Amino acid sequence: MKRTAFSFFKWLGFIVAAAVAGVSAILGAIEGVPMQHILFYALAVFALIAWGWHHFSVRWIHPSDALAVADGTRHGQPVPVREKQDHGYEPGYLRQLISRNKGGFIALLLLAAVFIAAAFAIDGFFQWRSILSVVVFVAFIVIAYILNKFAKKNKSAFIGLTVLIGLFVIGSLLVEGFLSTLNIKSMLVFASFLGLACIGQTLVVLLAGLDLSIPFVIGSSNIGLLYLLTLGTPPWIAFIAILLIGAGIGFVNGMLSFRLQGQALILSLGVGFAVSGGTQILTSIGTAFGGNVFGTVPPWLSNLAATNGKFFGLDFPPVVVIWVVASIILIVGLRTTTWGRNLYALGGSRTASSRLLISERAYWVAAYCISGLMSAFTGALLLGWSGGGFIGVGNSYLFMTIAAVVVGGTSLLGGWGGYGFTVIGVLVLQVLTSFLVGIGLSFEGQQFVFGLLILPMVALYARSPHIRTQI
Repeated sequence: MKRTAFSFFKWLGFIVAAAVAGVSAILGAIEGVPMQHILFYALAVFALIAWGWHHFSVRWIHPSDALAVADGTRHGQPVPVREKQDHGYEPGYLRQLISRNKGGFIALLLLAAVFIAAAFAIDGFFQWRSILSVVVFVAFIVIAYILNKFAKKNKSAFIGLTVLIGLFVIGSLLVEGFLSTLNIKSMLVFASFLGLACIGQTLVVLLAGLDLSIPFVIGSSNIGLLYLLTLGTPPWIAFIAILLIGAGIGFVNGMLSFRLQGQALILSLGVGFAVSGGTQILTSIGTAFGGNVFGTVPPWLSNLAATNGKFFGLDFPPVVVIWVVASIILIVGLRTTTWGRNLYALGGSRTASSRLLISERAYWVAAYCISGLMSAFTGALLLGWSGGGFIGVGNSYLFMTIAAVVVGGTSLLGGWGGYGFTVIGVLVLQVLTSFLVGIGLSFEGQQFVFGLLILPMVALYARSPHIRTQI
């Protein structure tokens, strides 16, 4: 069979498969079959017929010609360009496009698989708004992918901003009241809690470390502050004491992990467990409520963290202002101060930094101290938001702080990124969480989606050359 006849026969099979799948979908709709089942069976019928037709059609072409048509070779040897052109072996534009962008097409197929899974898992998900939202999201991804080729610096920040805008558009289409003032305030408040907790994690990651004690320090400071208040300690003194204790925990973390850097990850986790357990033992003496402390939260602390809090008379949550100010200080400080530049230098190459007389111990311990301080501060603010102490209030931050850093684009290998990237990651995760909650997805489903988001990001940064290999 000639090349032209073979192509006609192959595309005829595609048309037949599409026609049969379409007829089966129409019949299913007439009989009142659920839309999810119609979609699944139509795709299955199309795939089965297309595969069978192609499997049958290849019998009509000579094996050597089939190999040449498939990959431009004959008997394992490359076919000359002139011969390709003379005999029709030159692949078409669509095939060349797919071969050049295999990763993108695989990502689109995975997105389609996630959409189909959501259509089965969530009642009423398969409707025109959902389809339109997916189309819009794919359009944003394609635009980001195309424009990303022209971006010379901060590609991860560019991609993160594009995803953030896409999520806002999809949320406004699918979730009623997504762009309401109350919902935006709520997203900013929760993003502020996560953003403040991520300050220390970002600094530690820039040094190629990880602090797994953050959620335990958050929970311990949450109940520890209320416990001090119930003992009659003046609120401001109790608040400052909790911050100093958090910094002290970070100091212990930093000193121990610096000496045992091979086990620094597990060591910070062990310190976190010890702090959490010790706090529960201390605060539950003489009571029957381990892990919970009951008392009255000062009004000023509630106002700091509340969604309806007032900032100098303005109807705006003060915690958001605190996060914005802290973000500006940290972003500018990391880029313009000697301390910030030395931190990047240590993350890039410790050997080169030691020759520049930069104290690795001092910066390592300082990063963990700041992490403990900000974790304690976050736990205190969460007490003002909830009004009650709970040791497990920081559990979700174990994953979320790392996810925000990674999604933002800060390298887990150290020396690259910054808190500006983390801010983008925090906003992406918070908007995504609000969207998933708005469409009624369970907590387990949210974790599944977060995992799908973070896995390719980790794989991408793991494949990137480390900064020390580029010097």
